[in-house]
Amino acid sequence: MEEQERALTMWPAIIHAKCPRCRRGNMFDTPMYSFKSQVMNKACPHCGLVYEREPGYFYVSMLISYAMFVAEMITLAVAIHVLTGSNNPWVYVIVIIVIGVILAPFNFRYSRVMLLHWLTPGLHYHPELSGDKDA
Repeated sequence: MEEQERALTMWPAIIHAKCPRCRRGNMFDTPMYSFKSQVMNKACPHCGLVYEREPGYFYVSMLISYAMFVAEMITLAVAIHVLTGSNNPWVYVIVIIVIGVILAPFNFRYSRVMLLHWLTPGLHYHPELSGDKDA
């Protein structure tokens, strides 16, 4: 039952971009969509986990972001073809570029979240770190 409870709390932590170790601290200091650029915290404000495990660690997130963009691009191309039936390549190019620009902040944020939550070996959830510090 404990494993099932831990699995249930993982998804809200991923959706809200929380620390993978304590699932309490925010990974980002700014909202996803704002007029300021996204700022990622250097360390978890709750448990102190340093997010950048080594210099250049987040270069891998660029590959994840690229894979996300390719999946979005293919999905959009199929959706455009099914919904409009258009053979005009400019319809595809314009729609894909506009949606790609709109989804760029999403891809930036969640490629880093996926890297830390799923693809980092040795980084696991520690329930004892989830409690309040003064408790």
